[in-house]
Amino acid sequence: MAAAVITRGAGDPCDEVGLTDREVEVLRAWFRTDSKAAAARALFIAECTVAEHVARVRSKYSAAGRGAATKTALAARLLQDGHIRVDELL
Repeated sequence: MAAAVITRGAGDPCDEVGLTDREVEVLRAWFRTDSKAAAARALFIAECTVAEHVARVRSKYSAAGRGAATKTALAARLLQDGHIRVDELL
């Protein structure tokens, strides 16, 4: 079964990235916690699964010419694209 892809308006930079709902869900959990291990516990998944989602998202942004090497840079990209709100990071 294919994962759902979040899309915005045509021409939106987010369209080039193509994040899935699950990738965004995992990133939200990671942003709300202190570590990938804590995010994994919150989602009842393995820490390596969180790491894989984060790596995949970073790869997608990098391929779109919008690299995000740090957690802060990745949060900024998701904010810019409307995947998360500032209050979700607090």
